[in-house]
Formats: sequence, C-alpha cells, structure tokens
Amino acid sequence: MRADVNSLSWRTSSYSNSESNSCVEVSDDLPGLVPVRDSKLAAVGPVLLFPAAVWVPFIRAVKGRA
Repeated sequence: MRADVNSLSWRTSSYSNSESNSCVEVSDDLPGLVPVRDSKLAAVGPVLLFPAAVWVPFIRAVKGRA
C-alpha cells in the first residue's frame, strides 16, 4: 500500500524538544494509520506508517501507562 503523505497535516509531538532539534511529527489524516516522520528530514526523510491499533498501546507503554 502506498499513501500520499505530501498533503497530510502534521503536528509535532508534545514530547519533542525544540531546543535539541529532536522532533517527531505525526498526522491524524489517515483513518486507521498513524504516519510518523522526523521533522528535521520532513521533505526528504522516510515516513513510517503504523496501524492505529498498535500505535495506541505503543504510546501508552512509552508513557508508562501500559
């Protein structure tokens, strides 16, 4: 499956640190999928697509609420 990620709306993670330039961006525009990219490489870097069903448990585990 190929998704057109060029027209997506991106938001920076609230856990990203703007001072160190370490930012992760996600989009909510694709139902059932969570696109993720590195904001430093937004125009040229890869976009990882995660199924939403695995993204939510991943985020809970990262936050320590698994």
